[in-house]
Amino acid sequence: MKTFLPKNDPSLRKWHVVDADGAILGRLAVQIATILRGKHRPTFTPHLDTGDFVIVVNAEKVRLTGKKEEQKEYMSYSGWRSGERYRSVTEVRSKHPERLIAKAVQGMIPKNRLGKSLLTKLKVYKGPTHPHEAQQPATLTPVS
Repeated sequence: MKTFLPKNDPSLRKWHVVDADGAILGRLAVQIATILRGKHRPTFTPHLDTGDFVIVVNAEKVRLTGKKEEQKEYMSYSGWRSGERYRSVTEVRSKHPERLIAKAVQGMIPKNRLGKSLLTKLKVYKGPTHPHEAQQPATLTPVS
């Protein structure tokens, strides 16, 4: 018996739209990572990119539970000595709210070349509109 490998055909990829308005960040990120990775399909293969595209709108309206809004911090490092910089969730939300969702999803996918190619299929937008109407995306309801 031979091992079945799915064809990596880009025309089979679907587009999904998720409205992040009122959705909890972690639960939303799990759902997005599952679709990006392709785990929702019967032809899932761990070392191949078999997932779909995901568009997230209303990124600034995503919810965090508990005291994460004040206590959670994002760290970045410039490479220089004492180049660590910490930003709170409120600071990131005010300047770049799409990074909240992108960083949460990034932590849930593989940390290798496959993971980087999966992240290119994630499109996050601040407002309720997006420029991908030509792809006819299907609406996906986030789990609360």
